Amino acid sequence: MGAGEQKFRLQVEGGKVSDVAGREDSAAAAGKTRVVEFTTPRAKLIEEANQAIRMDLRGYPRALAAYDALRSDPEALAHWDMANYITMRKLGYNDHGRVHAFITGAAGLALTELLLEGGVKTDIMDSGVGDADDVFLTVILGTMLHDIGNQIHRVGHEAHAVALALPIIDRIMTPLYPDPFKRVKVRSFILGAINCHDLNPAPLTLEGGIVAVADGTDITKGRGRKAFSLGSVDIHSISALAVDQVVIERGRDKPVLISVTMNNSGGIFQVEEILAPKVIRTPMRRFVELRATTRPEGEEQILSRVRLDGDHFVMDLEGGEQVAVEVMDSQKQTQQAIVENLGLGTDSR
Repeated sequence: MGAGEQKFRLQVEGGKVSDVAGREDSAAAAGKTRVVEFTTPRAKLIEEANQAIRMDLRGYPRALAAYDALRSDPEALAHWDMANYITMRKLGYNDHGRVHAFITGAAGLALTELLLEGGVKTDIMDSGVGDADDVFLTVILGTMLHDIGNQIHRVGHEAHAVALALPIIDRIMTPLYPDPFKRVKVRSFILGAINCHDLNPAPLTLEGGIVAVADGTDITKGRGRKAFSLGSVDIHSISALAVDQVVIERGRDKPVLISVTMNNSGGIFQVEEILAPKVIRTPMRRFVELRATTRPEGEEQILSRVRLDGDHFVMDLEGGEQVAVEVMDSQKQTQQAIVENLGLGTDSR
């Protein structure tokens, strides 16, 4: 595979959330390109990601068996749904459920394949614990389970995810690894990747870096629109609407090139605050090039006007919608915290 050939593409077709056209180019037909596009309904997107994952795992029987067991596991399915409920419905964040799990899974496998093709030895291989099959198994379980801790709370969700994932991982791995000595060693890499995916703390293994960077690539407008439509209008959701496409491909100077295409330069916030730190602060730093560009046809306007009305910002969107967002200054937040801590003004019911 030559430099510049796409290994994975996550995009919004035509800048909008739309159905997958079912295109297949020569590279895809040869099994060298995985294309995942944001679709509606979400079931179609999950299936696109599923096909991409299965294509990557064809030569790795343990990893494929682990993935098949995970995607049909009722406990995992419940975890994804409840994590999504808390993050989207209670916090107004973007998708942290099944869609995000499958997307990051597909991205993580693309990153892994590029690294191995580039002659990079991951920590599982370098330590003598396992082979490429074990690496792919670690990445797919780590990426797909990394956010389930959000169902308990966003604060500390990494450690919560480790605790919730442990019985699922043991249930899946036990028949695949009859030797408990090796099973526990491979499992430690999975748990470490889950615990470090949000850089709190930063990962120490390359497997952990892969999971963190894969998580950081899910920044397109298809994901941001969910939070935006629920009324969560802030720099995160607005900047997410400015990202049309993320491509993972073979780099010229490094094994991996991640290219981000924006319809508005406001999308640079997503790159700078979410994706770039997961490259810089992980062992992936030596192996990844990161580029962000605006699309050739020029910038798309997202907001037409913002005005202050009382204690709310009123935003006029380019599509004609209007959204009001409360301005939360630090003094007001402090006052609210004091009231809550003292139990003043609360309903006794």
